[in-house]
Order: sequence, then structure tokens, then C-alpha cells
Amino acid sequence: MASGSDRNPIIIGGLPSQVPDFDPEETQEWLDSLDAAVDERGRERARYLMLRLIERAREKRVAVPEMRSTDYVNTIPTKAEPFFPGNEEIERKILNATRWNAAVMVSRAQRPGIGVGGHIATFASSASLYDVGFNHFFRGKDEGDGGDQIFFQGHASPGIYARAFMLDRLDERQLDAFRQEKSKAPYGLSSYPHPRLMPDFWEFPTVSMGLGPLGAIFQARMNRYMEARGIADTSKSHVWAFLGDGEMDEPESLGQLTLAAREGLDNLTFVVNCNLQRLDGPVRGNGKVIQELESVFRGAGWNVIKLVWDRSWDPLLAQDRDGVLVNRMNTTPDGQYQTYATETGAYIRDHFFGDDQRLRAMVEGMTDDQILHLGRGGHDHRKIYAAYKAAHEHKGQPTVILAKTVKGWTLGPNFEGRNATHQMKKLTVADLKGFRDRLHLPISDKELESGAPPYYHPGRDSEEIQYMHDRRKGLGGYVPTRVVRAKPLALPEEKTYASVKKGSGQQSIATTMAFVRLLKDLMRDKEIGKRFVLIAPDEYRTFGMDSFFPSAKIYNPLGQQYEAVDRDLLLAYKESPTGQMLHDGISEAGCTASLIAAGSAYATHGEPLIPVYVFYSMFGFQRTGDQFWQMSDQLARGFVLGATAGRTTLTGEGLQHADGHSQLLASTNPGCVAYDPAFGYEIAHIVKDGLRRMYGPDSEDVFYYLTVYNEPIQHPAEPADVDVEGILKGIHRYRAAEEGSIPAQIIASGVAVPWAVEAQRILAADWNVKADVWSATSWNELRREAVDVERHNLLHPEEEQQVPYVTRKLSAAEGPFVAVSDWMRSVPDQISRWVPGTYQSLGADGFGFADTRGAARRFFHIDAQSIVVAVLTELAREGKVDRSVLKQAIDRYQLLDVTAADPGAAGGDA
Repeated sequence: MASGSDRNPIIIGGLPSQVPDFDPEETQEWLDSLDAAVDERGRERARYLMLRLIERAREKRVAVPEMRSTDYVNTIPTKAEPFFPGNEEIERKILNATRWNAAVMVSRAQRPGIGVGGHIATFASSASLYDVGFNHFFRGKDEGDGGDQIFFQGHASPGIYARAFMLDRLDERQLDAFRQEKSKAPYGLSSYPHPRLMPDFWEFPTVSMGLGPLGAIFQARMNRYMEARGIADTSKSHVWAFLGDGEMDEPESLGQLTLAAREGLDNLTFVVNCNLQRLDGPVRGNGKVIQELESVFRGAGWNVIKLVWDRSWDPLLAQDRDGVLVNRMNTTPDGQYQTYATETGAYIRDHFFGDDQRLRAMVEGMTDDQILHLGRGGHDHRKIYAAYKAAHEHKGQPTVILAKTVKGWTLGPNFEGRNATHQMKKLTVADLKGFRDRLHLPISDKELESGAPPYYHPGRDSEEIQYMHDRRKGLGGYVPTRVVRAKPLALPEEKTYASVKKGSGQQSIATTMAFVRLLKDLMRDKEIGKRFVLIAPDEYRTFGMDSFFPSAKIYNPLGQQYEAVDRDLLLAYKESPTGQMLHDGISEAGCTASLIAAGSAYATHGEPLIPVYVFYSMFGFQRTGDQFWQMSDQLARGFVLGATAGRTTLTGEGLQHADGHSQLLASTNPGCVAYDPAFGYEIAHIVKDGLRRMYGPDSEDVFYYLTVYNEPIQHPAEPADVDVEGILKGIHRYRAAEEGSIPAQIIASGVAVPWAVEAQRILAADWNVKADVWSATSWNELRREAVDVERHNLLHPEEEQQVPYVTRKLSAAEGPFVAVSDWMRSVPDQISRWVPGTYQSLGADGFGFADTRGAARRFFHIDAQSIVVAVLTELAREGKVDRSVLKQAIDRYQLLDVTAADPGAAGGDA
């Protein structure tokens, strides 16, 4: 049986990189030969020669392991480090003040009567990583472009606030209002990066872990897309994502690495803060997370820079002729390194250096205190600068910097490296005194012993503050800053919508196709046509969008370097470096990240884009609901199309494709305006209003979600007296009853409206019932407006009480009311409270299954005949028909026999 070390190797295919060179002349000859091969014969020839050498080395049994991971040392050797252009002493003072203020802000937030929490250990570990970026790399927006896009690690937000305080961007009132956004308004600071709550400060919400790295990849890709299409010059923009090593366990963190490598996104840098701890324990106690991540990123095609040790290790590594120190570094697991972070210098001498005489000899001249302060690379400004500069200058690949740090660094022995440090929020007086001394801050014991600890500011005229301002001025302004420079778009003329408003005549088409026809007309518009960004997860043909291939083309930075297999077809697959369509493969998470990046371009780069994301509705809010929440957080705009919607329209696909609940999930997102239209002319008015609300003069920070179907139906032409207000607010009367004498009302949405119309016919012909049919284009918007009305009435009892729109709209309609949709009953039940009469809903509750549409609808009792029985049931309850007719109707329409139902229309995948 394999041992634990055999099953879980700490070094995977590593090669020694710190062993001294015993024959430099011979080494140089080999290197010169390689250089000559590259210079004279080209890189391809040199690559071939290297591969043959590796092959021959293996034949000779010379160990040449795969380079998936390298030794546990810094990638950039000391001799290759560039000149550090900053004043390290001043930067140290700045960082010490920032560290103090960040910790004090969180500690003060724990004062009696408040206790709102906060996190200080994450920033304590990553403070130097941020500081070097702020002082030397992060570009602001003052030059009129988008600057750099920086995804700050969510739990590090106190440090970003603390730095903004030093620069007078925030004041003490705001620091003391951390996590008290309403009770301390207008001074409240959000817990984490949150553009919706702080729209002038934060750009990217990141604390839902895993979404930051995913969003950063697609932001970098969107930057390239916008530049390729001539929409914005993003050539100077660099995307930085600050992440945690524990966060990399999230599938979203690593799931799209290959896209970044495939498209050569060298405008992207991940900085992974490897403090070796998750929220409550080690990331890889028995392994080495830096080595593991190096292997993953290398395998995905990224440039990897490891930043493991600070400069105090350099003299020791220079002595390591036998590689014994590197071997000890390689074989020590992370859990043990965390123990070293909490122990004494004597303990480290005995346990790390102690069992090998060569190692003990290296540190014989060092004191225990010197050994204790052998540090990690993520706290060394010069090492960090070297890594950032190398990443920024690297071409052809994205870069990840794996920076080793100590969680809770400088906070004292009660915090540093402790498993519980993430949850520790308050510093005792003793902790504060030790922390102050560690940071060399001029704060007296008396100030720490009386009341809340004070903030520290060195003074507006101090050299530290002037240095900070000068650095930010040289880098183009303060970050983070969110600026909206975009101008309102010139919206399409009314004639653009004319085609879809005419209906489909004798042709039956799905609402998905009706939307696609409208989209094609919109993309022809001279003003906004180029701003549409089409996004689909490998399903353009399914949704009938292959008609866009010849004109819009699919974006690929390399173009199309092959002959398409369908090149002879009119709608052949076409890729282009300037393509308008994003084809992110079978990845709803990737597509949604593209959607968010495009939908926030109006703020990020000052250029509005209009993303249109079309997908199987089952795989939208259910699969990527967290990202749709992120979209609202980021104030992104655009159109989201849940195609093949409903529980019974795609029943051949079975349970996992049968969506009967996404409208309900959409209702939970305050930034989502959700509609379930039945016909093309409804779609036209909804899209027109969406463009106005999101891109017009008084733009709103919302996005539109439309559920559209794959079932072919005949679309009526827009009536002359079309009720536009009703369509937009959520309900309008589609067809008034012309026959029958017993009044009733049927409210339906989406694909259920034709069933309601058929039920109207049957009710009149068989039961003398006069039922009007209403199209509920948005159950969600009706409820949202009604809730707002009730809230107003609750708080303004002295004013005339308002009436919800749905109540007013149905007030003249004589009930009972029966609601039906292809969704679970909870969707139409949203408005039951405000319907002025007896109300019953029908819905497709439960799991879907594979069968004909007719059988599925009969099973769920939402087909036309079931609607008839539901209306009769409510009429009987009100005494308007005899109850005996109910059993007659059930038997007549064979409601208990799914095989008796008309199978319904077949096909209609789009």
C-alpha cells in the first residue's frame, strides 16, 4: 500500500533551482548553444531540439520530471530583482498607519451596543501586497480611460478604507460607521466591496468567494473585446484580482483558467494571498497549497510567479550548496509552517534546522530573534515589487503571483497564524499596546487605556501623506473609484419595432424566435447596433441565432484559422477578431461573467454595451443565481433571456431541463425586472422600455429578465388599442369574452395564454361562461408595485391610501379569477393578496419529466381543459353554477387520464 507521502506528493515534478552551479563555463556553453539555435533557426527549431534532449535524457535515465511545480522558493532569484523605485522607509510608515487604522476600525465596530463585526486578519496578511500596488502599479481614471480594474479581496475591505482615510477620501465619522449603513447614514461603510451601496467608491463586488477570480478573467477578456471592436481603448488597462488561497477551492475560482490562457490575456494578474489558512483552519495542512496551485496554473497555461520568502532568507539560500535547505522547504507541510508562525525562534532552530548538521551550521551565527524573523515573501516590499513588475511586463500569458504570508501578521501572538484569527475582531488593551509598539506609532498608553482606541493620522502635511498623494497623482488618480462617464444612448425609432408588432401571420413561431427577429432589427440600428453583445453558452443554433453568424460573427482574437465544416451553408459558423458574438462554450458561469463585464462597461470604461445573454432557462437563476446577484451588486445592465422556459415546453428533455421556478427565483433579486411575455408585440414594448430605462437619459441600475419559449404559436398583430401601460406594469386584458353569460376571469402568462384562450372558447361553448383572458406579462412587477404601495400606506396613514395597480386594473372585472402559467403556483400566487375577488392558481409544481407537452400539461392540470374545470370550480364555490357540473366536466375532458390529452405541437427547439 502506498504511503501517505506517495499518495500526496508535496512537490509535483519539481526541479532543483537553488543548487549552486559548480561549472559556470560549461553551463554558459549550453545556454549559448540554445541562444544560437533560437537566434539562427527560430523558436520552433529550438523547441524541437529541447524536446529531443528531454527524450534522450529519459532514454539515459536522467531524471527530468515534468515542470508542473518547482522548488518551494521564489521564482525570481535575488540577482534578477529590479531596482525598487520607492522610498521603503516612508512606505513602511504609511503601511504601519494603515494597518493600525484598519484594525482599530474593526475593533471600534465591536464597541458595546454596536457589535457589527468585521475582519482584520486578512488585510493584516495582505497589507504589503496592496500597498505596493497602490504606490507603484494601480492606475486611476484621471486620464479619462478606465484605468486598472482591481478586484479587492472582500475580507480586506477595512484596509482599503483605512488607506482612503489617510488620503482624506474618508473621515473618522465614516470609519466609525463601518457596517452601519442605515443607522449611521449618510456616513455608513459597507462591509465588503459593494458598488450598489457605495457607487462612487467600489467597482467590483467580490466577497461571494469564487466570483472575484471568475469576474476578473472575463473583465480582462471584455477589455480585449472592446478594444478589438473599436469601442474603447483599453490597451493601458490591467486587471488585478486579489484572492485567498482558501478561496481557490471554489469551482468558479479555477474553472475558467484555460480561457484566460487560450486568449493570451496578459492584461490579467491574479495575486493569491497564500496565508495557508481558510476561515477557520488550514488550507492544506498535510500538503503545500502554493505547490498545488502552481501545478494547476502551469497546467492551465499561466505564467506562475512564486513569492515565498523575504530577503532575510537570501544569505541562507546562497549557502545551500547541497540543496539541503531547499529540500527542507520542499518537504515541510503547510500545517507545520503555521506552527512555526506561532512559535519561538528557539523552537524553529530545533525543529526546522535542528535535525541536520548542515542546516544547524547555517544559522549558528544567528540569534533566536533573527531566526524568528525569517519572514515570508508577501510581506517584503522589494520582493513584491519585483513580482508585480515581472507580471506586468510578461507577454502572451496571464500571470498568477502566489504570495506566502501570515494571517494576522503584526497583530501580535494572539492573532498571528492562529486558526481562529479570522473570527477575532477585537483587540484587548494589551494587544493594542503590542500592536502599537510593533508599528512604532506615537500613541500613548493613556489613549489606549481610556475608551475606544484612537485612529492615527500622521498629518496632512507629513511626508508620508504627501508621498501617498504624489504616488496616486503619478498613477492617474485614486483607487478604488467608480466613475460613470457614459452618455445616454440615442434609442431606436419606433419603426424598428414594427416588424415584430405585426405578428407572425399564419406562421407559428416560438417567442424565442420573435425576440431574435426583434434583436436582428435592433442590431441594424446605426446608433446602438454595434453596442449589442450577444452571449450564449454553445446554443446559438438552438435559439435560432445562427442567422447572426454571417454578419455579426463570433469573437475570437485569433480569427478563424480553419475551414469551417459548414462553410458551404448560408449560415456558416464564422469567427473573427472583431466579432460581436461571445461564444464562451458550455459554461453558464463564464457567460454570466461576460454578461456582467459587458453590462457594467458604461461605468468601467465609460462606453455602454448592451449585452443579450440567451440560455436554457433552467440553467440561469438556478445555476448562476449568485452571479445574477453579483450583477445587481455591480450595477450592471442588459437583457437576460431564459429561453426554452417553462416546466412543460421542453418535456422531451426531461426533469433537468424543465424550468418551473426561475421566475420565482428572479423575484428575489431587487435589481431584476422580470417578464413572462406571450406574444411578439409584448416583447417589443418590454424591450423598448428596457432600453429606455437602462440606457436612456434617466438610466436605472437594473437588468431585464425575459422568459421565452420554444413552442411554436401564431402571434397576433398588435391591437389598435394596445394597453402599453398594462404590458409594462404587468397585466393587460388580451381578449374580452364575446359569448356566454356567467362572468369569470382567466389570468395567464407566457406560453399559457393560448391555453387560456382555448379555455375561454370551451367555457363559452360548453358551459355558458363568459371568461375574459388577461395576459400577466409580469407577476413579479405586479407584486413589487403592490408591496411598495402597502409600505407607503403603512408609513403614511394620514394620507389618502393608495391602491395597487393590479387591484385597480381588475376592479371592474367580475370574478372569480383563475391564474395559470407554466410555472409553479408560487409564481402567480404572488398577486393573490391584491386580486379583488375569489382567486385560484394552477401551476406545474413538482419535478418535470419527459413526455409530450399535452401529457405533461394534463398531468399538472394546467391545460385548457383543466383551466375550464378550475373556473367551474370557483363558480360553483360562489354558487353561480351547480357543483354537479364539476364531475361531469372532469369525466367529459378525461382530466385523470394523461393519455387522453392532445399531444400538442411537436418540435420548436428554438
